Amino acid sequence: MILIGGQLALVLNLQFEATWHTPIMWTGYILFVDGLLAKLRGQSWLTKRRLEFPFLILMSVLIWLLFEIYNLRLQNWLYRGLPSDPGVLDLGYFWSFATILPGILISAELVGALFPVRRNSSTTGAIRLGPDWIWILIGIAMLTIPLMLPIPIARFTFGFVWIGFIPFIDPINYKLRAPNLRTLLTDRNWRPVVALLLGGLLCGLLWEAWNFQALRASGGHWIYTVPETLRIFGWHYGQMPVLGMLGFPPFALELYVLYQFMRRLFNLEKFFGPWEISTR
Repeated sequence: MILIGGQLALVLNLQFEATWHTPIMWTGYILFVDGLLAKLRGQSWLTKRRLEFPFLILMSVLIWLLFEIYNLRLQNWLYRGLPSDPGVLDLGYFWSFATILPGILISAELVGALFPVRRNSSTTGAIRLGPDWIWILIGIAMLTIPLMLPIPIARFTFGFVWIGFIPFIDPINYKLRAPNLRTLLTDRNWRPVVALLLGGLLCGLLWEAWNFQALRASGGHWIYTVPETLRIFGWHYGQMPVLGMLGFPPFALELYVLYQFMRRLFNLEKFFGPWEISTR
C-alpha cells in the first residue's frame, strides 16, 4: 500500500511525498519484501529478527555516513530540493540513510528465495585467495588514495571506495571468525555472493528510478558530478551514467562485509544468534 500510495501521491503532486519520495518508497519496499519473504520462507527480518532490526537501521545510518564523509572530499553527488530547516533535514537524512542497509540485505535474500543459485558440487578443491595481509594492504590503499590525490584526479577514484572496504574488512572478519566472503569463495559457495550481487543491482535500479521520479516532481533528489570522460556516449539510467550502475553489485558485498564486522564488534551473536544471507 505504501508503494502504491507513494506513486499516487506523486501523481497528485503532494509536496511532502515529492520531497521524501525515495525514503517513502524504500520503506514500502522493505515492508513489502519482508512480508513476501515471510510468506515464501515462513521467516523474515520483521518476523524472526525484529529485535535486531533497530541495530540494522542504526548501522545503516553509520555505515552510509562513511561514504558521505568521502563525498565531502570527492563531491561525486549533491542533494537538491530538500527542506532548509536543519531539524527536518537531519530527520530526513536519517530516514533515508536508515533504508540503505535493510534494502540491500533484504533484496539479496529475496533473490536467494526466488532464484536459488545451485552450488557446483562437481568442482572440488578450495580457491586460494592469497595472504590476508596483502588484501588488507590493497584495501587500505584503495580507501586512502582518493583522499590523497588532488580533487580533479580524485573524483575519478570514487569506485575505489565502493570496493575498498571489501579487501580491508573481509580478512579481518575471517580472523574474527565472523561470516565472510573469503570463506564463501574458498569453499566455492557462490549462492550468497551471487544473491548479494544481484540484490545490489536490483537496489541500484530502484534507487535511480525513484530518484529520477523525485527529480521530475521537483522533490528531494541527488545529482551526480561524474567527469564527462566517464559518461559513455551520454547514456544514463535516471541520473546515473550507465557505467556507474556497475558500482551497485560490489556495493552490496561491501555492506555485507561491514555489517558482519559490526555484528562481531558488538557481539550481536550473543543476543540474536548468527546471521547469514539465506539462499534456500
